[in-house]
Amino acid sequence: MTDTPATPLLDTIGAPADLKRLSDRQLRQVADELRAETIAAVSETGGHLGAGLGVVELTVALHAIFDTPRDKLIWDVSHQSYPHKIITGRRDRIRTIRQKGGLSGFTKRSESPYDPFGAAHSSTSISAALGFAVARDLGGSIETGLGDAIAVIGDGSMSAGMAFEAMNNAGHLNKRLFVILNDNEMSIAPPVGALSSYLSRLYAGEPFQEFKSAAKGAVSLLPEPFREGAKRAKDMLKGIAVGGTLFEALGFSYVGPIDGHDFDQLLPVLRTVKARATGPMLIHVLTKKGKGYAPAENARDGGHATAKFDLATGKQKKAPSNAPSYTSVFGRTLTALAAEDPRICAVTAAMPGGTGLDLMAERYPSRVFDVGIAEQHGVTFSAALAAGGMRPFCAMYSTFLQRGYDQVVHDVAIQRLPVRFAIDRAGLVGADGATHAGSFDIAYLSNLPGFVVMAAADEAELTHMIATAAAHDEGPIAFRYPRGEGSGVTMPERGEPLEIGRGRMICEGSRVAILSFGTRLGEVMKACEALGARGVSPTVADARFAKPLDRELIMRLARDHEALITIEEGAVGGFGSHVAQLLGDEGVFDTGLKFRSMVLPDTFIDHASPADMYASAGLSAEDIEAKVLQVLGVEVMGKRA
Repeated sequence: MTDTPATPLLDTIGAPADLKRLSDRQLRQVADELRAETIAAVSETGGHLGAGLGVVELTVALHAIFDTPRDKLIWDVSHQSYPHKIITGRRDRIRTIRQKGGLSGFTKRSESPYDPFGAAHSSTSISAALGFAVARDLGGSIETGLGDAIAVIGDGSMSAGMAFEAMNNAGHLNKRLFVILNDNEMSIAPPVGALSSYLSRLYAGEPFQEFKSAAKGAVSLLPEPFREGAKRAKDMLKGIAVGGTLFEALGFSYVGPIDGHDFDQLLPVLRTVKARATGPMLIHVLTKKGKGYAPAENARDGGHATAKFDLATGKQKKAPSNAPSYTSVFGRTLTALAAEDPRICAVTAAMPGGTGLDLMAERYPSRVFDVGIAEQHGVTFSAALAAGGMRPFCAMYSTFLQRGYDQVVHDVAIQRLPVRFAIDRAGLVGADGATHAGSFDIAYLSNLPGFVVMAAADEAELTHMIATAAAHDEGPIAFRYPRGEGSGVTMPERGEPLEIGRGRMICEGSRVAILSFGTRLGEVMKACEALGARGVSPTVADARFAKPLDRELIMRLARDHEALITIEEGAVGGFGSHVAQLLGDEGVFDTGLKFRSMVLPDTFIDHASPADMYASAGLSAEDIEAKVLQVLGVEVMGKRA
């Protein structure tokens, strides 16, 4: 494989309409070239690889048969959309994907008319497709027109409740729309649950039913991995009705399963359903994540997400790490605590590796629960584990915990149940951009009565906060920490429980105090170095807790300084707002304290490196230095624009 593959036919495709003049044989060639181009591009940029490789043939077939952008092609999650981007006029920018100023790693409405609905979280596509179908039938008018609506959703995403809510509604409304169930037996982690078993049983059923004649679809013709699945399933079939019974019960006509890498099956079936469908239609397509690139096919996660890599070997080009990642510190610390306390258990929603719980699962598999893409269920399940005398850690990314917020309020907080929320990917996360940013959890948890909310300033503090959470049985408690490496501090042998609601002084200075919540503390200390050269020496404190606040510490900082600045990696309404409320209630502003709160700006920040994103958010060391000088009334020469 050369770095730039030869793609003579793909070179002639400027837009999906160009596919319509090609023969079926040429479409096959376009798919081969598209796969090579996708692999070559991701080797240079890093990003999501396996999912896109699994849908190359499906991408070409859908764009060749349907009339995008009039027909709305909606990719669930949309991390598999790189091939789609290449053939929808963005090939010249594909090597900018997930980089500052470049293409998004997900579909994005503002990026292209071929991205009718943005995504990045799972299980939204069927709801969106139904919305477009109803808008069409109600006479909605948009620039690209409204034709068919097609949702492409993976088997992992299909396990989430929202997908079934949408299918139930779609079946009731009986609108013409297409759901392509892209079944690769793999989301990021291996799929879990009864739906996964149900789909496995379908593999052994007669494909096609009334469309049997439309394509060669017998189990014997399936590629080896699927044949094996079909054989495994045969024993389970006695007495079970096969043929998509579950989907048909929801009001969908069901076709499949068919081989998603075989144009002799894909093209005739898609042409047939497009010509004949009158109501909602589910086409069950079997694919292989990482298809066509051996290192991805052989990877445990199908090459889900990768750094830049060597094309020939697939070996990733990762920079050596200088410190352990926050995620690994969480995984190791929790595993050690679980060894001492049999009540400690852990819950994650389809992210055992991403949250570090795979480490605990290896040692204590009976106490780690991957509930699938089901954050609502995961939170309530954790609540009842706590009510049952266990000490559950509910480990979810900040952005995904948003999906279970009502359960956090209704099932955990109101009942004061001691669920421990381990909130990974706090703050700005880099290449995944706004959809994955952990911007809101400080605000949406700190306003809940009885909640304890902590943020670790570094990886050593994280170990103490995990110990604090494990020992806290009086109600819900959360601790947040960012993506990526720690700061390289000396690690304690074991975490020690912190006094609830007590911060710590970092250094004593004069005139201005900076109260930091979370990992901006490192940037605060850099700013203080630069300020020292100007003869300004701020007092610095680490709040540790956004709730309950350390009232004594805050009042002392306010009393002993002209100005107080808070800083956090979260949106307005969080830590700084609670500090301001306290100071206002105590009448501190009446005596002239200058108060500033540094938070994320009121905008969604596009993908870039975390450092670039924090600079654009105005939360870098340079911004902190400028804020201190500004509040003290010191003129700053050569201030950056």
